[in-house]
Parts: sequence; structure tokens; C-alpha cells
Amino acid sequence: MKFIKQILKYTGYSFLGILLYLGIAILISYITVNEEHHENQDKFVYLSSNGIHLSVIIPKDNLSPNLTNDLAINYTTNFIRFGWGDENFYMNTPTWNDFKFSYAFGALFLNNPTLIEVSKHRYKQKKWTKVPVNSKQLLKLNVFIENTFLLNQNKEKIVIQQTMYPKSQLFKANGSYSPVKTCNTWVNDGFKESGIKASYWTLFDFGLLNKY
Repeated sequence: MKFIKQILKYTGYSFLGILLYLGIAILISYITVNEEHHENQDKFVYLSSNGIHLSVIIPKDNLSPNLTNDLAINYTTNFIRFGWGDENFYMNTPTWNDFKFSYAFGALFLNNPTLIEVSKHRYKQKKWTKVPVNSKQLLKLNVFIENTFLLNQNKEKIVIQQTMYPKSQLFKANGSYSPVKTCNTWVNDGFKESGIKASYWTLFDFGLLNKY
């Protein structure tokens, strides 16, 4: 009986810890940084979400040459979408039907490698959220994304050969996934470092989307 009580006790503590983590995450997401007005915001990038996972989209003409190196861009491409995440989770859950708790646990608590998903689009999509930026902010965002790619000894982006995402390229990335650095915090960090309006920190996609 004592053993059962201890299990229930620690289960309760764990549950409360998770609730506290989620509550703090929601509250912090409402804190805005880089809120001041910026001059000459005559360019645009875009945010996209599948309901959980945030990505950032940049028009092809606003991408730096260093960032476009090794990306298979053709004449029909007008927009490039970038998303960052846990490699194991990406490779094992192409759809939510493939979801397993062990993958999510590994993404959050194990030191797994990460990757960048890059997809090309011909047309702007209605569901994208428009974000105004100026040339300086745009340059910084390019540099942030560029520095996320893991490079080989020849300074080339490392593409992952795969067939699960026929409309996307997957590349090796820098950084580790964790409860405080997720796919959504990566996009948010890119905005913060670029001087674009963002959340102080956000676990959820709405933390950044709600700013726009």
C-alpha cells in the first residue's frame, strides 16, 4: 500500500509539473518583444502552421545567395518555406497516424539530431500570415536560417535522402530539440534575433501568430 501511495504521489507531482510548465508557457507567449515601430517595412515574410508546427516562408527574391546554395530551386518557385525540428520525429511520423508517444518523448528529452525541412511554392497561400519587415530585418532572418544548416567539410548543406516528403527537401541542422527549444521557438528566435516583433518565448504556434 505504501508503494502504491508513493507512485500516486510522484504521478501527481509529475502531472502538476506538466500543468505548471504549460501554464507558464502560455503566459510567457503573450509577452511581446521588438514591438517598436520600424521604418521602411515594405517587404514581407510569412508564417505558416499546420495547427502545431510553425514554419517561416520567404519570397525567393528576398533570399540571400548563401541561403539558396544547395536548394533545388527552379523557375516555378516563388516562395521557400523553412521549418526546423527533431530528425527522429520527422522521419518516423510523416503523418499523425504514425505518431507514437515514444517519438514525442525522444524529441523532448533525448539529445537527438535535428533537421530543416525546405519546401518550394509557386503561389502564395491564403492561410499564410503576412509579416512586414524591412531590408535589415530580412537580412538578419536570412543569416539566422543560414546558420541553422549543418554543413559538411566542403561548406555544403547536408541533404537527407528520403521519399516520405516528396515535396520537401530535408537537411541536417544545428541544435538539439528540447522542452525549451522546439520547432515553434526556432521560428520565434529567428524573429527575435532579426528585430521582428515576436514573443519573449513561445512553446505554441499561436504565441507568435497572435502577434499578427
